Amino acid sequence: MISIIIASVNKDQLSDIKENIAATIGVEHEIISFDNADGKRGLCEIYNEGAKRAKYKLLCYMHEDISIKTKDWGIIIADIFNEDQKIGLIGIAGNSYKTRVPSGWFCSAGEKKINYVNILQRYKFSEEKTKHISQNVKNEKYSNVVVVDGVWFCTKKEIVEANNFDEETFKKFHCYDLDFSLQVHKTHHVVVTFQVLLEHFSEGNYSKTWIEETLKLHEKWGADLPIDVEGLSKKESFFAEKHSFKFFLKQMKTSGYKKIEIFKIFWRSKLRKNNFSLFLMLNKEIWRS
Repeated sequence: MISIIIASVNKDQLSDIKENIAATIGVEHEIISFDNADGKRGLCEIYNEGAKRAKYKLLCYMHEDISIKTKDWGIIIADIFNEDQKIGLIGIAGNSYKTRVPSGWFCSAGEKKINYVNILQRYKFSEEKTKHISQNVKNEKYSNVVVVDGVWFCTKKEIVEANNFDEETFKKFHCYDLDFSLQVHKTHHVVVTFQVLLEHFSEGNYSKTWIEETLKLHEKWGADLPIDVEGLSKKESFFAEKHSFKFFLKQMKTSGYKKIEIFKIFWRSKLRKNNFSLFLMLNKEIWRS
């Protein structure tokens, strides 16, 4: 009853996750995996093909470097979709405010908690120990968000058929999740569930490619952003925009961008045209950093 789609780069991890799924999902399923060890195909292309091949109405996209800890999680997912027909996308990490400035799924609004997460996170690029990141401030089974992280998410085949992953714009391995979330959010609810727990074996890596793809995402959706399902105050939303931009600016500098290059990128962007006052604030941050 659930088709699982995986882009694989590691045969051992793929074998492990297949065993893990069989032991935990609790419902009839199929696994559609693609060998992408050479990295020649982008995730959007692979994920669209996976949906076409799928024989079940429910789809689950996941990374292979995870281990799902919750028994009968397939039943839980099916129940959520049946409970509310307006739900079109379910993740395990997401945010209820998508900034106008370039950012990933994670965002801070100061004391206001707007990240919704339930995951066991391991760290591949640092010395940090595995931690259970759990943020469910409203004590809900699932919470409304705008975007979800791509490590694991579930949707319906009919949703993908109506909202194909944008393989023309995103040809690599970033922003497929945020772009798909934003598409689905136009017609359905996007939620994070706290009833499913998984362990992820590596944290995010903010490369130059991630920066380039994120800039593409915000050019595409610039006229629609920000999107707020949390109901932030002006002060909170301004904090979120500034905090997110400072993080993005830091990653640009780490990747070798010069201040003048960064200024030119944002001068040409839709951000300047859509919200000039915000652009002026960002401009100050660029030259101050």
